[in-house]
Amino acid sequence: MVTTVEQDLPGLSSGIGRLATFFENRATRPGLIARRALGRLTNSDLGLHDRLIREMRGETRLDGSVGGATVPTIWRAIELMELGHKNDQAGVIRVLGWILNLQERPGAFGEDCADQRHANKVCQHFIGGFFSAAPPNERLSPVSLPSGKVFRSEGAARFAISCLALRAALMAGNERRAGIQRHLESLVVLRETWTSWDGYFAPDAIVSALSALAVAPPPFRDILPDLTGFIAEHQSADGTWPHADLFHVLEALLLAGTLKAKLAVCQAVPALLAIQHPEGGFGNTAMEERALIGLRALLWARTRG
Repeated sequence: MVTTVEQDLPGLSSGIGRLATFFENRATRPGLIARRALGRLTNSDLGLHDRLIREMRGETRLDGSVGGATVPTIWRAIELMELGHKNDQAGVIRVLGWILNLQERPGAFGEDCADQRHANKVCQHFIGGFFSAAPPNERLSPVSLPSGKVFRSEGAARFAISCLALRAALMAGNERRAGIQRHLESLVVLRETWTSWDGYFAPDAIVSALSALAVAPPPFRDILPDLTGFIAEHQSADGTWPHADLFHVLEALLLAGTLKAKLAVCQAVPALLAIQHPEGGFGNTAMEERALIGLRALLWARTRG
């Protein structure tokens, strides 16, 4: 049974309405996905869908990358799959080939060992299968993810990018690859060390792990209730998370889809509405992506199963 929660979350319908206006005429992937979610597709959106795919494919090199850059290439794979382009040989598979080639290369998270790293199981004695976004001697951070979250710590940046790559690989059906299995097993091992919100791992790094595990198959997916519960436990009374990016957290919770994730998203709605601009968006940082995350969160909170 589904019931409205507008009486519990004042302003929810108005917030959705502002976002509907925000996305009404945007000829972009977020605009198309937003109108689809709102049930407001137009006659021109079918043509827009095909044009977006052609343009995205045209921006990739013959090697499958987007300008040789790791995060844009990973995101390109996810964008194409969100548009329903998963099985195209010249599109997603070519991009995924470039991404998969980064796995377990020099510079991957977890290489080498030191006392503190070993104590936190963040070395090759415990984990493996991570993707390398850059050689070990090349500084990678600060790195901005599509959600707008910026990772300034080198280790956290490499971990987050690897989790984003894992998410793309899993979405594309590569869960049986040995390296992918090692990466997933490593996240399960690391979860055992995440006992504090202010511990060795930054909260946003833990959230990045959730985004990958959210699209994992069983038995790895079985960890979701526990991990979303851990994140929900550290939500502040105002609906935000201390030392964590609101949109980064909401994106992961939306992917996870557990009951605890939904309750946390509902509790975050007042905070989300409080920072919404009159035109519907949430500022200039990752403007359309954050607006899409916000829309998905508000739509999810509008009904309670």
